Formats: sequence, C-alpha cells, structure tokens
Amino acid sequence: MRTGTWVTASAHIITAVVGSGVLSLAWAITQLGWVAGPVTLIIFSLITLFTSTLLADAYRHPDPVTGQRNYTYMDAVRAHLGGLKVRLCGLAQYANLVGVTVGYTITASMCMASVRRKKCLHAEDNCHVSTTIYMIIFGSIQLILCQVPNFHKLSWISILAAVMSITYSFIGLGLSVAKVAAAQLNEGAEATTTWPTVSEAHRLWKVFQAIGNIAFAYAYSTVLIEIQDTLKSSPAENKTMKRASFVGISTTTIFYLLCGCVGYAAFGEDAPGDLLSGFHQPLWLLNVANVSVTIHLIGAYQVGPI
Repeated sequence: MRTGTWVTASAHIITAVVGSGVLSLAWAITQLGWVAGPVTLIIFSLITLFTSTLLADAYRHPDPVTGQRNYTYMDAVRAHLGGLKVRLCGLAQYANLVGVTVGYTITASMCMASVRRKKCLHAEDNCHVSTTIYMIIFGSIQLILCQVPNFHKLSWISILAAVMSITYSFIGLGLSVAKVAAAQLNEGAEATTTWPTVSEAHRLWKVFQAIGNIAFAYAYSTVLIEIQDTLKSSPAENKTMKRASFVGISTTTIFYLLCGCVGYAAFGEDAPGDLLSGFHQPLWLLNVANVSVTIHLIGAYQVGPI
C-alpha cells in the first residue's frame, strides 16, 4: 500500500540529491568566481526542476493521471520509448548507480576513518588508520538494510539521512562563517589570496571540473520514478511529485549556495576540495559532521540503488 506524501518524497529527494558533494562546492565556486559560480548553480537547479517535472508525468502511461503505473525508471523508458533505447538507458542508469555507490562506500569509509584518526592523533604522532575495515562495515550495513522487502518501509531512513545532510551542511557553513568573522577581526589576515600561477589549459580544466561537480550534485533523475512510486494515488502522484521536487530542489539549492559561497568567502582561492578538511578545530564538531556524512550516505545508498 502506497502511503507516501510530498513530505516523505521531499525527504527522499534531499537524501538522493544532497550528498557529501555539497562540501566540494566551495572549491567549485572558487574555480568559477563569485558571479559565474552561483549562476551555474541556479541554472542547473532550474534544469533539474524542469526535467523532474517532465519525468513526473512519465510515471503513468499513456495518461499521466489515469494511465498504467511504471514502477521503475526502466519501466517508464520501456513504456514511452521502447526498443534499443531501453538498453541504452539501462546501461547508462546502472553504470551511474555503480559509480555512485562505489563513491558512497569510499566517502563513508573515509569519514569513519577520519573520526578514528583524529582520536588517534591525540594519543600518538604517527597514526595510520586503514579504511578497509570501514568499507566492510559500511557494506555489511547495506546488506542488512537491503533485506527490507518494501522500499516504502525505508522512508524513515530517508528522513534521518536528510536530517544528517542538513546537519553536516550547517556545520560546514557555521565553521566557514566563524572563519570569515575571525578574518575580519584580524583585519584581513586571512583574506583571499591571489590566483596561483597555472597554465590556461590547467585553469580551463578546473573550470570544467567545477561545472561537472555542480551538474553531478543535482543528479537524481534515475531514482525519481522509484520515489514517485511510494506516493499515494490521491492527490495525483504527478502533482505531488512536482511539489516534492520543487521543495527538495529549492532546499538543496539554498544549501548549495550557502555552503559554496560562504566556504569561498572563508578560504578564498585556497578552498579545499572537502570543506570540512579545511578545519582542525573543534574536534568534537568535526566528528559529528563526519558521522552525519556517514549516516546520510547509508540512507542515500538505499535510495539510489533500489
């Protein structure tokens, strides 16, 4: 029985869209600049909202309200396109999911190891923490959660994961604001540095990397149909999904703009690829952030592959 609402769908969307990649947006804004960076974020948010609106109408076929349900993204492709296009879309979807889940596993294990490493560094100077055991732990948790037969019963995981994504985003944002304030008190001692001397080709490569990071940060179309399939039929699923997409994408865009722009203001041209790695204190707050990233990725792994 489908009992989902726009609230649970929004939580699923935020879980699927807002990943640890939000912490790399300060670096992306650095490469694009104060004007082009935020504009690029807004453009991709509008593109994602538009395509999500179109895809929401593809849940049922041939009529978006009374037609037959398509339970997965591939079912929708098969109903609307058919033929060779089904195989091509399927190949693209599963290649993307494999890459994303591998990335989730690596990132989560690094965050767990970071918590252990920070504790270890207080006890000894030479501290090496392997991520292998944490990859195994992460994989074991996923194996257990994958035994849940009904995706509808995992809505609580998405809500928890969405809260965790907001938590580490706010921690990164708060630490960045504190760094900016400290720089102002020190009369610009930590002001923005000048651009490093690099070749035009290298500079252009970084710009394209930044655009790619932003584009990837908004990708969730391959799981939209699965999310929509959790919604109750009244009101119409496509209307509820469009509302959830607007709320979810608007929320993520606000976080992206805040974390990216404030992180850029804090670090200038020295913005790190991972915003949290630019801070070393307070340790307890950084540990909370890393644990939050891990919990969020546990939920995101379930939303994505399923």
